[in-house]
Amino acid sequence: MASNASVTDLTACKSESTPNPEDGVPFSYGNLHVGETYLKLNKKLFKIPPDAKKEPPLEGDVFRVLSKQGGRLVLEREYSYVSKGGTAVRRFEVEAMKLVAKHTSVPLPEVIYSLIDDHSGEIGMTTIPGTTLESLWDKLNDETKKSICHETWDQIAKLREIPQPPALKPFFQCLADGSPTLDALIEDLDRSGTPLYTDEDVRTRIYRRYLHFGGLRYKNELPDMLPRSSRTVFTHADIAPRNIMVDDNYHITGILDWEYAGWYPDYWEYAQIMRPACRTGDWQKWMGLTAPQKWDISGIAAARRVLF
Repeated sequence: MASNASVTDLTACKSESTPNPEDGVPFSYGNLHVGETYLKLNKKLFKIPPDAKKEPPLEGDVFRVLSKQGGRLVLEREYSYVSKGGTAVRRFEVEAMKLVAKHTSVPLPEVIYSLIDDHSGEIGMTTIPGTTLESLWDKLNDETKKSICHETWDQIAKLREIPQPPALKPFFQCLADGSPTLDALIEDLDRSGTPLYTDEDVRTRIYRRYLHFGGLRYKNELPDMLPRSSRTVFTHADIAPRNIMVDDNYHITGILDWEYAGWYPDYWEYAQIMRPACRTGDWQKWMGLTAPQKWDISGIAAARRVLF
């Protein structure tokens, strides 16, 4: 039974037999598809049917592809834990998760291991029970949506109370380990990692990037349009339905993807939630209605239209 363009279904995985190597395809990023489960054996991939028995095989590694994008590959391994690996996986995500676990009751994966060097990394973490809010949102009634959004803001409030480590006190904005952010709004133009020590530094960085990338419409007005902040707070920076897990009663069981987390101006979480990339049905509307505090982010929105 020869394989064609797709990975062969591994019906043999239900028994103790070893699959025929000729039935697989080479293990490569391009041959992995989100939502599929595979057996990796001797550098070959074999697709496991959805109804196959969930138990580790006698040989090889079993994993399900949860997501793959932007230099990150997220896998559920051996039906028991999750790994996130790739060139975009860095140490600051591990530090963020450890800080949150140490200082708050916010539910998130527990770091099992991390293997990170100058070129790539891999983080092993516990699985979070439940379903992504993104997959359920459009089916929910208004009261449930309102309740989930209130609960989300409650979790955000806990994050904002995380104390800034003494070594990071000089910075107004930085990632969890002190690294400069790669956010398109405030990334250093020459990538030298010039620190942002004040709120004015943050606004100046946004304005310079706006001009550098051809922003003209608000060339004179943007400095006054950008929000101001008197304090820096710990921020997830990517709160969105795809990163929120909920149970059958629609309570939050976990918040995922901490790679952008760190210290930002106090309006940043709100601005990130309201960005175009976070649109899932009317989620932004309900987050806006339930927000404990709101900011004028028209300047951020104007800059985004040029920088994203």
